[in-house]
Amino acid sequence: MNIIYTLNDKFVPQVAAGITSVCENNKERKDITFYIVSSGISKSNKKELKKLVKIYNRKIEIIELEKLNNYFDFEFDTNGWNPIVLSRLLIDKLIPKKVDKILYLDGDTIVRRNLDDLYDIDLGNKVLGMSIEPTIDKKRIENLNMGDYPYCNAGVLLIDMKNWKKNKAGERVIKFLADNNGRLFANDQDAINGSLKEEIMILSPKYNFYNIYNQYSYSFLKRIMKPNKYIDKEIFEDAKREPAIIHYLGEERPWRKGNTHKYRKDYKKYLNMTAWKDTKDENGWRLYFICWRIFNIITKPFPLLRYKIINSLIPTFMKIRKNKLKKEKK
Repeated sequence: MNIIYTLNDKFVPQVAAGITSVCENNKERKDITFYIVSSGISKSNKKELKKLVKIYNRKIEIIELEKLNNYFDFEFDTNGWNPIVLSRLLIDKLIPKKVDKILYLDGDTIVRRNLDDLYDIDLGNKVLGMSIEPTIDKKRIENLNMGDYPYCNAGVLLIDMKNWKKNKAGERVIKFLADNNGRLFANDQDAINGSLKEEIMILSPKYNFYNIYNQYSYSFLKRIMKPNKYIDKEIFEDAKREPAIIHYLGEERPWRKGNTHKYRKDYKKYLNMTAWKDTKDENGWRLYFICWRIFNIITKPFPLLRYKIINSLIPTFMKIRKNKLKKEKK
């Protein structure tokens, strides 16, 4: 089993917790190799990551990422996301040629179950497997020329590297980004959906489970997906009962003080098994989370209103993130 993360030094505790969750829940898997695409991870953190993986008798390769500009011959704007997200488009250039299949996991994910059922999926002639993100704004889907194909979230990607290379998927995704002036709203995620929509196998949301599945009903998500087809209700209910991979998507994350995320204890459990167990939670979020809980209570009977409000606020949140990234660079 090959698993890849992309991260900078600030996100090492979260990824360490994620790696631990993989190792703890996949002890029967014969071989697991972790590939870490590093954007400036410190020597001490690299050393600790290697020690962590060694405890479980697993392998790890840390790949230091060059400046992203070296890989792209056009200007790009990651729109509030850390630029390292674009390294997902370079997987075929970064990992060894011998790797024929790999599971990409966002740094804000925790694994709660054995991953054999996911990793051993036969993708056939598809390039990758992804889970649908049903709440994406319709205009964005139209702008990406998605047609009847569902928009998917790139936080978990099961990639057939043979088909990825054979179909020149990486080149096509990068070209799609370039053709859109390097300024897509969700950059690499939009580019993957727009360019590879016909080559994506839809995975159960149990492998990329986030808050919306507890906030919206199946019937509502199916309704807002129209005319596109959504997953079967049985798959949806199974995912809610036994989510395998938790994706802490959005602002309510378990390392932020005052959060009440349903699966916050899972993150803390695995973080406490690492050298980063004493990492303090981020301050400055208490008021936000109080307001968020009030908002959820008020809008619970009105899912469509909630959906419209959230989508109208997302551009504002992204501007705030963008300004924060600019300040951090100074």
